[in-house]
Amino acid sequence: MANWKGKWQVFFTSTGSIHGGQETTTITSLISLFHFGIIFVGLSYSENQEQLTADGIGGSPYSASTVAGPDGRSQPDQRDLLMAKRLGKRVASVAKALK
Repeated sequence: MANWKGKWQVFFTSTGSIHGGQETTTITSLISLFHFGIIFVGLSYSENQEQLTADGIGGSPYSASTVAGPDGRSQPDQRDLLMAKRLGKRVASVAKALK
């Protein structure tokens, strides 16, 4: 088995609806990561005010996500993309610190 201890991990998810399990998918997956000593990097509310909305978009403190729609054809909202970009920057910062 590869040595994953101390490595970082993020999640990008999509669902068919706003209640499709974006957060549940990530939270459930975290358990396995922690067993292997992986460092999880998420999205804080303080850095992603877009999450504080009643609109049907993706995003949570746990992962970058989007609502793909019931047929999977919906494109990410610009706010989804912005949060994903911030998560990428955060990952780069964590990776640099771990190096």
